[in-house]
Amino acid sequence: MTDLATLDAYGVLTEPATLTIQRLLPGPIERVWAYLTESELRRQWLAAGQMEMKVGAPVELVWRNDELTNPPGQRPPGFSEEHRMQSRITELDPPYKLAIAWGSTGGVSFELEPQGSEVLLTVTHRRLPDRATMLNVSAGWHMHLDILAARMAGKEPEAFWDGWARLKSEYDRRLPA
Repeated sequence: MTDLATLDAYGVLTEPATLTIQRLLPGPIERVWAYLTESELRRQWLAAGQMEMKVGAPVELVWRNDELTNPPGQRPPGFSEEHRMQSRITELDPPYKLAIAWGSTGGVSFELEPQGSEVLLTVTHRRLPDRATMLNVSAGWHMHLDILAARMAGKEPEAFWDGWARLKSEYDRRLPA
């Protein structure tokens, strides 16, 4: 893991069903914003999908986690090669905040704060419905953000699925039962 990814590597529960995770990334803020909002950059660490930059605009996110790293690692049983989610933008303050409705949960917000030549990214995922979802989401955000930090630093990230499986076990130990 790079120094850029170690601000507080693990996400924490800031409320009983809310995960917050942070990364300190190389700036400027406009570059980090582009990795959040431009499909071609976002697909390199999270999911593809065009975004019209206005509150209420629909967004389809398309995950192809096998394509994030080479090699991708061993995909766990029950996970498909592609996952799609219909969503919409719920809050927008370029280049500081983007919030998106997120499936059956309470949504995800991305907040950016310049810190010298770096940018603090805070991801908050609200209303996670149960512990199983929380474990999957925690490991997922952690691994996706590690890939983002590596990509922005010009480094090769760890295999996605291997890292996700390792992190899911670690979050199982760290998060309350």
